This record gives sequence, C-alpha cells and structure tokens, in this order.
Amino acid sequence: MLNTQVGSRAIALGIKKSFVLLCIITPLVVLLTGCEKPVERKAEAPKPIVEITQAIERDVPIEMEWIGTLDGMVNAQILAQVSGYLLKQNYQEGRPIKKGQVLYEIDDRVLQTQLSGAKSNLARQEAILKLSRLDLDRVVRLLPEKAVSVRDRDNAVGRNASSEAEVIAAKAAVEKAQLDIGFTKITSPIDGIAGISKTQVGNLVGPGSSNSVLTTISQLDPIKAYIPLSEQQYLQFAARRMENGDAQEKSTDIQLVLADGSVYPQPGKFFFADRQVDVKTGTIQIAILFPNPKNILRPGQYARVRAVVALKKNAVLVPQRAVTEMQGRYLVAVVKEDNTVSMRTVKTGVRKDSLWIIEEGVKVGENVIVEGVQKVAEGAKVQINPNSTPVKPTGENHG
Repeated sequence: MLNTQVGSRAIALGIKKSFVLLCIITPLVVLLTGCEKPVERKAEAPKPIVEITQAIERDVPIEMEWIGTLDGMVNAQILAQVSGYLLKQNYQEGRPIKKGQVLYEIDDRVLQTQLSGAKSNLARQEAILKLSRLDLDRVVRLLPEKAVSVRDRDNAVGRNASSEAEVIAAKAAVEKAQLDIGFTKITSPIDGIAGISKTQVGNLVGPGSSNSVLTTISQLDPIKAYIPLSEQQYLQFAARRMENGDAQEKSTDIQLVLADGSVYPQPGKFFFADRQVDVKTGTIQIAILFPNPKNILRPGQYARVRAVVALKKNAVLVPQRAVTEMQGRYLVAVVKEDNTVSMRTVKTGVRKDSLWIIEEGVKVGENVIVEGVQKVAEGAKVQINPNSTPVKPTGENHG
C-alpha cells in the first residue's frame, strides 16, 4: 500500500514538472517564430544605359610630325673689317634693315692719315717713274751714235721697269687705304631684321679683337625649318620624289605647329636635304621653307612640322573615347544584336582628329560604346540610350 502511494506521488510530480517546462518553452517558441521575417526575393539589377555609335569607314591621310627649329634664310654676321673706336650705332635693334643701310661708324682719322701717306708715296713713285722714262729715252737715242753702251741701255730699261712696279704698288696702297676708310661705315649686306648689338659706342673694334662681331642680320622671308628624318623616312621620301617629281611637293601642304599649339596659316614646301646622314643620330637634316611676310617667325623658335606621308584606304574609325587602355592593351566595348557586350582587344593605328584608326578587332558598322564603358563587362546586358547618334569625322572629308 505504501509503495503504491509513493509511485503515485512520483508520477504526479513528473507530470507537474513536464507541465511547467511546457509552459516555459511554448512562449519562447512563439516569440522566436514571431520574430522571423518572410524571405524576400532580390530585385533584378537595372541594365546600364550606354551610348553607342557605329564604326565607320573612310580614306584617311596619314600624317607624321617632326620636332625642329627655325632659322633665317640668311644669317649675316656683321664684322668690323678695320680697327678703330666705334663712334655711332645708326640702327634700332630688332627692327627691319634695308640692304646698304649704314649700321655703325668707326673713327677714321688714323685711316685718313694712312691714305695721305699712301698718296704721297704714289706721287713720289710717279715722279721717279717719269725720270726713269726720260733717262731710258735718252739712252735709246744715244745708243746708235755709240755715245752710250748697250749695258747703259739695259740698266735704264731695268730702272724703268722697277719704277713702274713701284708705282703699281703705291697705287694699290692708296686703293687699300680708301677701302679701309670705306669700311669705317659698316652697312648691311641684306634686307632683314637686325639683332642685338654685341658692342657699344666707344669700344675699340676690329679684326682680332673681342669686338670683331658687331651684330647679326637675318633674312626672315621666307624662313627655314630644319627637321631630322630617319634614314628609313628619308629613303621613303626620296622614292616618292623620284616617282612623282615636284607633284608630290605641290600637292602636299606641310604645316607648321607653333609652341602654343596653333597652326601657322602659311603652308611650307621642301627646300633641300643635307649632304650627309649624321652617323651619331642616324638622321638627315631636311629644310622646309615657310613664307613669313610679317616676320612673325624668328630664328631659334621651336617648331613641329606636320606633313601627309600616305593615304590609308578604307580605314575603320571609332571615336577616341570608345577606346580604353588597360595594362598596355587597348579595348573597345562592342554591343551585339542581343544587346550584350563583347569586350574586344584591338590593334590601333594613328589618330585623326577625334577618331582612332582600328587595324584589327572591330568591323565597319559594328556598334561601339562611347559613353558608359566603365559600367559594363564582358557578356553584360545593356540598355541603349535612344538619343545615341553616329559620330561623324571632323576635319576634311576624306571619304
């Protein structure tokens, strides 16, 4: 009887504990279940909007540029040919000069004295010559009468010849003195622009002195541009000249690009090639002439000379902004018919205005992305901006 009561109590106690545990777990489960959020389906990302244009085909003139310098057609150094003190400077530096214009004047007093001495010596020698001629005439007249000997005649002939030589030398000395006086007025041998004077009034100038070079006059119209051509470029250039003669030069405008990026309005033409190739650089100097009627161009100026060297037929062109450089490779994003992107590695050629020649990788008529390239990847779906318009080439129409 006792065991039965103990078992009943144990069962009742177990049931009670189970009920209490159930009361604790049930609210907790309800609470946790109520905190769970329903699973949401992710929204599909919007397709990037891009602008496209078509790869076009044109005949493109291929240009090359060379870095060169300008130089005067003639650069005449003005030298002092006689020694003396500089009295006057008769020109304004940097201004146009006419041929024959007096630039400097040198003190000529010493030279005037030398001229007087030369004239005096000439007069003396002419007097001696006159006496020797009279003596020779007398000897020749007396010789048939045996009043003088043949030796006397020979001596008279020799004295006369010597006197004639002395007169000639005296005349040359007078002419030199007159020339030296003329050199005291230093004139310009050409029309041009006068440079800065390298000496000042009051300085002693002349041959052998530190002031022998007085200034430089440069003829600037036309002006020369010197550019270096490689041996390969020179051979190609020479071959075209032999094939086309002067027609190549007349049909091709050679442009001069100045240091500020502007293009000089007057085209140039080939002038000459140097006599040899520089063995140190492997280049040969070419001279191009440019008209310079207003003397805007000056010797020593930096110059980029640009010329058409060939015509590329049926070139494939895309805008420069459609080409992306990445780790030494050039990429173009092409939109296929199903609006998926194909990232093409392309081989580029030269640039022409805002367009770039594509040698390999893109065909004529294919759509290339010009705006939004950074938002796309290989195989991505894109949405095309309806306002996209084909890009036309700028500059001359070569197609």
